[in-house]
This record gives sequence, C-alpha cells and structure tokens, in this order.
Amino acid sequence: MNAIKQSGKNSIDDLPEGRIVLFDAECVLCSANAHLILTHDKDGEFYLASMQGDVGAHLFRKHGLDPADPSTILVIEGSRVRKDSDAVIAIYEGLGFPWRLAGLVRIIPAFLRDPIYHLIARNRYRIFGKRDSCWVPPEHLRSRVL
Repeated sequence: MNAIKQSGKNSIDDLPEGRIVLFDAECVLCSANAHLILTHDKDGEFYLASMQGDVGAHLFRKHGLDPADPSTILVIEGSRVRKDSDAVIAIYEGLGFPWRLAGLVRIIPAFLRDPIYHLIARNRYRIFGKRDSCWVPPEHLRSRVL
C-alpha cells in the first residue's frame, strides 16, 4: 500500500503509484467523469487530482500547462503523460469492460479526435455548467483524491 493511502497525505513529493487523472473540479462534466472513474475503477488503479488543488496545480505546471486556464485533462502514469482525447481513451480503457470498448476510438487518428475534444473542452462550462465550488467525492472515495 502506498504512503498516501496509509497516511492520508497529499504531498507532491509522495505521489502514489498508479494512474493520476488531473481534471477540472469546477466543471460539471469533468466532475461527473471523476465520479464515474472512482466508482467503476474496481482495481483502485486511478487517483484524481483537481487542477484547483495544490497537487494538481503543481503537476499541471510541471507538464507546461496553466492550472488557472484549464484546457485539457491529463493522465500521468509513471513517466508517461497523456492528454486530450488520448487521456480520455486511456481512462476508459483502464476501467475494464464495457468501458474498455472506448479504445476502439483509437482507430480514428488523434489529429481528427483532438479538435472535437478541444471544441467540447472550450465550451464545457457553457454546455454542462460550472460549479460554484469544487467537486468533493463521497467519503468512501476520498482516499483516492490527492
């Protein structure tokens, strides 16, 4: 068991092993996706960090992105970082069946998928709404949020 699970720490220097999803916790769509990840990730592979929090903001900056101007989702797995539509597909592939079927979208090249992703990302607050405060997961899932 990793140090964060044991101690409850959310230290930038003490990140868990596994996949870390960096998301916008003020976005209704992103928060719904975060909840879906945590409830369907039966193996506990995924951890979440909001870009509004210290850990998420640090990781966003580390990868050259401004957490104050969220335009993408990131999935960090060791030294590999996925963003945009690749990140979304990687998340769903990691949730097992039937979510894994989303991997079939990879047959569409990223240069065609990403513009659609960016169109939704740019308009997500207008289409889905923006929370007045960041999403907080249910108590039983909080150990997986950094």
